Amino acid sequence: MTGEHYFSQSPKSTLSTSFHEVWLRGRKVTVSTASGIFSPGGIDRGTEVLLKYAPSAPATGTFLDIGCGWGPLALALAMESPEAQVWGIDVNERALASARGNAENLGLPNVTMCHPDDVPHETKFDLIWSNPPVRVGKKQLHDILTRWLGSLTPRGEAWLVIATKLGGDSLQEWINSAGAGPFKAQRMETSKGFRILRVSRT
Repeated sequence: MTGEHYFSQSPKSTLSTSFHEVWLRGRKVTVSTASGIFSPGGIDRGTEVLLKYAPSAPATGTFLDIGCGWGPLALALAMESPEAQVWGIDVNERALASARGNAENLGLPNVTMCHPDDVPHETKFDLIWSNPPVRVGKKQLHDILTRWLGSLTPRGEAWLVIATKLGGDSLQEWINSAGAGPFKAQRMETSKGFRILRVSRT
């Protein structure tokens, strides 16, 4: 793919920042976003659906947000489970800067926002929440999910939100055909054109 996208590592567009009041799992907070990242105007519809339907996170454990953007899912996990260790990963430097600033401003020392390659290889996750970057292309998306689903603990779960028109059903079929490894994907909810998938080990 050519041109600049929200998954560009170093956006070249003029940087502008803005502040927004958003609701994260029943908590109203003020966050900062930047141009050149995913959903700079606030919480996108898919993330809203996942925040609404994902079950309560465990009180403790190690959690991951794949493609964290400015941080809504990782921030929600960190607030909901202050004793857990939360990781938010993204390749976009502006997104990470916004996410780190938001975590600091919300007083969340239990969350680390970083590039995927900065997560220690041995780290295993009890819970993954993600609105994955489907626009990177099918192969890259599959590679991303194969990598991080493989880091789930034996009883770990991933909760993914995928737009139906962007391949939500085909992604479920791919997971269930062992494309990412020994995992099963269950459709837990359909809302506003999005599928919520629960992924666990078979």
